[in-house]
Amino acid sequence: MPILTAFTEAAMHEATYKMLEDGTFFGEIPSCPGVWANEKTLEMCRNVLREVLEERLILKLRDGDPLPSIGGISLNVIAAEA
Repeated sequence: MPILTAFTEAAMHEATYKMLEDGTFFGEIPSCPGVWANEKTLEMCRNVLREVLEERLILKLRDGDPLPSIGGISLNVIAAEA
């Protein structure tokens, strides 16, 4: 499995969900602060949570910001300058 896919799958496996008083679903990935979703159905919540995670990964990787290691997978690789 490609490393980015494996990282995303491991992060989604850590996701927690709860139904709120208004009947919507809230999901978050505790090891990835700021990655959360609130949707009408659990399926929609999972889908949006995955989108938020992927967008966050793109921004963090683009900016060279550190990412948590999840499932023993680290995306924090420092490339040697050419």
